[in-house]
Amino acid sequence: MERIVYLERESIIAQVRRPNFPHDWIEHAASPQAEVEARLAGATIAIVNKVLIDAGMVSRLSGLKMIAVAATGTNNIDLEACRRHGVAVSNIRGYAVHTVPEHVMALMLALSRNLVAYRESVQAGRWHASPQFCFFDHTIRDLHGATLVIVGSGALGEGVARLAAAFGMGVIKAERKGAAGCRAGYVPFADALAAADVVSLHCPLTAETKGLIGDAELAAMKPTALLINTARGGLVDEAALIRALRQGTIAGAGFDVLTAEPPPADHPLVAPELLALPNFLLTPHVAWASRPAMQTLADQLIDNLEAFVAGHPRNRLV
Repeated sequence: MERIVYLERESIIAQVRRPNFPHDWIEHAASPQAEVEARLAGATIAIVNKVLIDAGMVSRLSGLKMIAVAATGTNNIDLEACRRHGVAVSNIRGYAVHTVPEHVMALMLALSRNLVAYRESVQAGRWHASPQFCFFDHTIRDLHGATLVIVGSGALGEGVARLAAAFGMGVIKAERKGAAGCRAGYVPFADALAAADVVSLHCPLTAETKGLIGDAELAAMKPTALLINTARGGLVDEAALIRALRQGTIAGAGFDVLTAEPPPADHPLVAPELLALPNFLLTPHVAWASRPAMQTLADQLIDNLEAFVAGHPRNRLV
């Protein structure tokens, strides 16, 4: 009989059915990192989202057969250690192909049309005092005719590209930074940044992509360009982003992810003076979290468990 330990049940709001094989099911609403290993003692299947599973933990949890990640990203799991110890790792794929692209477009629209600044102006009474029927205090730009650069052309990047095309945007796929050559249909990374009116990040966080966007990359973008990040916080040098926003190196940024989540009170991107900027929008890692998407995730999670126990694993990374 399998012993399933679900460490972060409250990380999704959805119905999670029980697997159709004999099992013991133990779930925790959330799991402090210090308690993860003790809670997994005796488990054969671990369901995790953001808690860290490092090499030492994998080696000590001798009964563990499978780690089912209730998300797409697996940078919190030591995959090489899992490979060495014969622990299978599966993730969730394709569940957010509508919700994340829609969130990206919402951030683009809000920033390009200066919605936050106009809302604040109306709240401050500016419209009442206007000598005519409207006022033009904040620049409005159209997405139509603008160039969108997609960094990371998986399912989410492709979903954003489809919506952007419907808005009349030109779409460019950026080649990997530092790549020796350029694939057909892609544009060299530096050239793509220089051409962008909007850059949207959709790549995983790896040793190669950490700090992908820093001072040099931001300086290479147009001063009228926007940066959207709904992927992983570590893709962007956050100190460099703050400098770029304050100095006007780029026109604005919309982020749904940070390097630390939840952020500590002193995290620089939640500083009140930064959040007060109308050209910086920060949402709390919810781009993926529409109710239909979460239910799809929950269903696929159990599908992954059932397939593994049946001997034909799906969505397997290791």
